Amino acid sequence: MSRRKQIYEGKAKILYEGPEPGTLVQYFKDDATAFNAQKKAILDGKGVLNNRISEYVMIRLGEIGIPTHFIKRLNMREQLIKKVEIIPLEVICRNVAAGTMAKRLGMEEGTKLPRAVVEFCLKRDDLGDPLVAEEHIHAFGWATHAEVDEMIAMTLRINDYLQGMFAGIGIKLIDFKIEFGRLDITMDNGATAHQVILADEISPDSCRLWDRETDRKLDKDRFRRDLGDVTEAYTEVATRLGILKEATNKGTPNLSVVSNDD
Repeated sequence: MSRRKQIYEGKAKILYEGPEPGTLVQYFKDDATAFNAQKKAILDGKGVLNNRISEYVMIRLGEIGIPTHFIKRLNMREQLIKKVEIIPLEVICRNVAAGTMAKRLGMEEGTKLPRAVVEFCLKRDDLGDPLVAEEHIHAFGWATHAEVDEMIAMTLRINDYLQGMFAGIGIKLIDFKIEFGRLDITMDNGATAHQVILADEISPDSCRLWDRETDRKLDKDRFRRDLGDVTEAYTEVATRLGILKEATNKGTPNLSVVSNDD
């Protein structure tokens, strides 16, 4: 990818110009960060696992009609995606109290919520991605009323699907964080409009995933909380989803993968 122009580098991914107008190449790094990058590490194989898990999820969501930026996987670390205007909000969907919600509301971690709760945070690392209300979003013009309604509806639909998908492999979906973007589309009358689409990865980096029987964490909290075996946990998720043919118990995972046609 060194011959391509780098567009953006985040904590876990790099975006390069794509081969065609309106496309980007998304590269998954092995970098692990927490607490707004105050804690950092390199975890061999993490980027490969996140690429494959996110590809799997994006394909499944596309099959149920969720519009996403995903076009195709290019190789073990890269995806071809649609270029969009990112809406400057993180959307969090919570099924169980954990992390900052448990601390903020004084709840015991692991408490099942009466219903799925959708929260918005402003995408500002320098401010710690603060929690914001819909009133803030509308007042400051970060998204329109229609876009907020669309993001909430799509997030809840994604949540319903992911809960069922993970339950089928013995995993509880505690919460997840996603982002959305605006994609320019041409209407039948020739006018241009914005379509809100999912424009983020969905992986153990962005979801809290607990084993249904033991509550063992299979996500980024293993890094945040110094629980160890981070890559091994991600490998277990990929293996349960059927993405990996097999997993190793120690060290770098066996990244022999099942093709999309298998």
